[in-house]
Amino acid sequence: MIWFINNLSESYVNYATFDLEYINAPDSLLLADISKANVNVKLKAVGFQFLGFNLKNKKILIDLSTVEKEGSNFYIPHTVFRKQIESQLPGSMSLLEMDKDTLSFNFYSTETKKVKVKPRLRINLAQNYLLDGDLKIEPDSITITGPKNEIDSINDVSTLKQNLTDLTSDFSRTVEVYKSPELKNTVFSTGTVLVSGAVARFSEKILEIPIKVINEPKGMQVKIFPDKVSVVCKAKIDELKQLQSSDFQVTADYGTVENGNLKMLELVLAKKPKNIHSARLNEKNVEFILTKKQ
Repeated sequence: MIWFINNLSESYVNYATFDLEYINAPDSLLLADISKANVNVKLKAVGFQFLGFNLKNKKILIDLSTVEKEGSNFYIPHTVFRKQIESQLPGSMSLLEMDKDTLSFNFYSTETKKVKVKPRLRINLAQNYLLDGDLKIEPDSITITGPKNEIDSINDVSTLKQNLTDLTSDFSRTVEVYKSPELKNTVFSTGTVLVSGAVARFSEKILEIPIKVINEPKGMQVKIFPDKVSVVCKAKIDELKQLQSSDFQVTADYGTVENGNLKMLELVLAKKPKNIHSARLNEKNVEFILTKKQ
């Protein structure tokens, strides 16, 4: 045991191969190609240090903010490359030799733009339930960075398709943002968004609404049959309780009659409360006669 400890206290030379990871690319540039993915080194240290320092699969970070440019070529000089390796070794471990290559790179010139995210959710609600309001997306926009020829025509991105079935309560889903294979040099600020929505139980209520005739000809009176129409409203139960006929307006426009050829007037739901889910007319047309005003 003493012999083993004494041996570990002596200095040794060892060889290793370090993988290189490149970080901190300059603004507006995207790393395209690298000249080296790893580097061979010769190290000197006491045996204890070699035991504690994992030479296998060791990763060295290369800071691209130190990159230099000559013409259209980007590179990190060998001396700078060596210093970056030495700074990530234990203090008493020496770098004796390493590959003498200069690191060279190709970069893409990039642009950044902000685009909307569109959800691609197929939502099937359980019977007598409705989606209460619009879907919420967080974030509703993302930034994309890439070569101009890749992102110039992109105005929005979408999520992957997702089916939600038989919903009876509020929901929230993390959904992946779809990235086209054509955007191989483009980076998204985030790969997922949170899509949520409120679900409420609904019912229906039928109201009888008086029909208002508009654009009557001068000196004439338009009589319609019937003079009221049923409106079927769909909303949350507490909202239905507050609905009144005065919240709605249904019109019949005589101005749509051409040369007296029509015998029916089309009905239009001209006003309805904004907070209800939907409202529809039970009848689309009414008959009319034209008489002189007394």
